[in-house]
Amino acid sequence: QPFKVVATETITAKAIEADVYSAVPTEKVDGTCCYVTTYKGQPYLWARLDRKPNKHAEKKFKRFLYSLEDCKEFVWNIEEDFKPVPDTWIPAKDIEFSNGNPLPDENGHMPGWVPVEKNSKQYCWHSSVVNYEAEIALVLKHHADPGLLEISPVPLSEILEQTLELIGTNINANPYGLGSKKQPLHLLVPHGAFEIKNPPPLKQNDILSWFEGCSEGKVEGIVWHCNDGCLIKLHRHHLGLRWPLAETYLNSQPVVISFNRAKYDCDFEPKSLFHHFLKLDGQRFDRLKDIKFD
Repeated sequence: QPFKVVATETITAKAIEADVYSAVPTEKVDGTCCYVTTYKGQPYLWARLDRKPNKHAEKKFKRFLYSLEDCKEFVWNIEEDFKPVPDTWIPAKDIEFSNGNPLPDENGHMPGWVPVEKNSKQYCWHSSVVNYEAEIALVLKHHADPGLLEISPVPLSEILEQTLELIGTNINANPYGLGSKKQPLHLLVPHGAFEIKNPPPLKQNDILSWFEGCSEGKVEGIVWHCNDGCLIKLHRHHLGLRWPLAETYLNSQPVVISFNRAKYDCDFEPKSLFHHFLKLDGQRFDRLKDIKFD
């Protein structure tokens, strides 16, 4: 995009309408968005895939955006203006429809999802965190003990219709330092999993000071989860702050591997993450980046 998003001192009308003052602030985790929903009659992980305009339509749309004279709304030709997507593609839930067709958002994209098949080459890192035979996913979340993280297998049925963030070695330049080129490590984080315990007041200077001045502020951003389901997001970049950081809040907390051998002791493939984590069951590490399989 040929512009930079900058936060102002004014809270948007949308945020006020959603009652952001009583929302739950959570850590914005730096990864790629995923979704769990049914496919082939069972819970499946789906990867984010936006349907985008073809070159001709994109040029036409950009000319429209840069034209200050034309105040009419841009009209898309849904059948001809967009690149093809797989037959399995589905639009995101909050997308608008007209005459049975999904409509693009203000950026000219149609957000959506495609199922992650077992052993998918295109989505191999997504595929590494799910096991469809056991119907489980590798999830990073809070442990019952305060200040402790936990990596454990979670039944896909328990996270059905939820969105999550895939993080790890080969995602977004790996800001959390997970794994290595020789032994890639990826995990799913449910959206909203990491609530911010001591959030700053909703004033620009207070938020800026929080990002710069405390360990809990060493995060990519904040997502406020409003009671009506609305999400209000603020990225460090919106305040002119750097990301990624050498040390992150996510990597300042110890983590334990809880695999429940009795429940999930099935024949995982020897090179799979599930096999490696099963062998680490019960082990504790000072930081996520300290987890090694060899």
